[in-house]
Amino acid sequence: MAPISIRAVLISESVDPRCRAILEENGIRVTEKTSMKKDELIAEIKDYDGLVVRSATKVTADVINAANNLKIIGRAGTGVDNVDVDAATKKGIIVMNTPSGNTISAAELTCALLMSLSRNVPQAAMSMKQGNWDRKKFMGAELFGKVLGIVGLGRIGKEVASRMQSFGMKTIGYDPITPPEVSASWGVEQMSLEQLWPQCDYITVHTPLMPSTVGLLNDETFAKCKKGVKVVNCARGGIIDEAALLRALESGQCGGAGLDVFVEEPPKDRSLVDHPNVISCPHLGASTKEAQARCGEDIALQIVDMVKGKKLVGAVNAQVLASTFSQESHQLIKLGEAVGAVLRSCSASKKPFSRVQIATKGDCMESCTGYMTSAVLVGLLSQDSGCCLNFINVLNLAKDTGIMVNQAHYVSDGAAEGVCKVELVADGCSFKASGSVHGGIPVLLELSDSVYRQPVALTGNLLFFKASASPQLLSSVAGLLAAEGVQIQSFSAPADGTGDLWFCVGVSSLLRDLSALKPLVKDAAQLSI
Repeated sequence: MAPISIRAVLISESVDPRCRAILEENGIRVTEKTSMKKDELIAEIKDYDGLVVRSATKVTADVINAANNLKIIGRAGTGVDNVDVDAATKKGIIVMNTPSGNTISAAELTCALLMSLSRNVPQAAMSMKQGNWDRKKFMGAELFGKVLGIVGLGRIGKEVASRMQSFGMKTIGYDPITPPEVSASWGVEQMSLEQLWPQCDYITVHTPLMPSTVGLLNDETFAKCKKGVKVVNCARGGIIDEAALLRALESGQCGGAGLDVFVEEPPKDRSLVDHPNVISCPHLGASTKEAQARCGEDIALQIVDMVKGKKLVGAVNAQVLASTFSQESHQLIKLGEAVGAVLRSCSASKKPFSRVQIATKGDCMESCTGYMTSAVLVGLLSQDSGCCLNFINVLNLAKDTGIMVNQAHYVSDGAAEGVCKVELVADGCSFKASGSVHGGIPVLLELSDSVYRQPVALTGNLLFFKASASPQLLSSVAGLLAAEGVQIQSFSAPADGTGDLWFCVGVSSLLRDLSALKPLVKDAAQLSI
């Protein structure tokens, strides 16, 4: 993958000063403009390669479509639900967050709310400020021996579990991704949600906000819980259905709630905030000096590491790029893009494409199939997409244009180097190519059953033509090219000399018009790599 150039970054919210300092120390120009309205952000964003936000800036499709130069959106914090990730992906923009920056702070606030719910600490403190001394009113309960259900066993869920186990709580949980044996190693027994709800004295949620988690706790699930269950949400507003929570509080089915997040922030409907059994905070999960310093510093370092080609951390829509930072991967990516470009040129008259099969072979290619697929598709589709095509959006574009993409890896058959084989089906016709890397240079080994005597270096100006082998073929083509002012620099012929074959000629410049070759060949294609 070519290095990503980030020259100017806009910071649209208040972040730790270290963020700006780190970016500027690495030659990136930084502008800070906070509290912008949507129209102001749309007008401003066109001048920047990068955007750094927290949670208040809504990076909508309108903003993204106005950002002609934008290459990265960095969220200084966890979660990216204030960013239209789909719109960014379609435009080839990396969306990045700092997954561990506020883990400890969010976990500690969750624990503080759990303890406050058990002992009515905020209510008692407020009563004291009002001049009261009411010990009986604020009778609480011990956490020791109680069951805590943790829905979402990622970084924050894990940290909450370890802390609450110190109070003698039994921790159970649910997570569709974390393996049960992993969570068991830090003392959390995993089970289904149907098994979890009835066992819990306390429930805390730590999931992203997505269609499958909206309203995860609702009228139906509250009815399955113990009467008086207490709940905490320091994750995202909407995971707990707010109307259902209010009904459960009024009926006593829910004994109390600790809320740091709301569907609407700040909430205009104060029913939950004003409820006597609700402890609420104004989204303070990441509001510690340490978390803000960590998130601001982390997002800056992640951007710098990516620009310098060191590594990619925290990308939520570009995981395929994470393994593309080695010199070996750069060579393989060039191979994939070149093979894709050759097939694009040779099949130019046979569109639309309907299917692409990419297969890698050899031990050294085992971990490369993902990014090799993207590389081939970039080479294949780059001139026809009408947009800036890259590894981030190419799979989506292929899907949107109706191209079926298959990928596979095969074990080595003894060959030392890895091989990439591609088959393209276009307008009912099949085109095949295979290539490898020799001495750091991508080479073509075969094109549609024409296996070359010597690998064809995929560099410079290349002219491919399909014809039957004959003693006069090369001299005739050379004469025609010379008449067009084009010199032959190399010639590659297939090993098998029978039938219609694909020949390759390295030339000093591309022909102005391929039709000049029509009297001599059955098909022709040219490209510059």
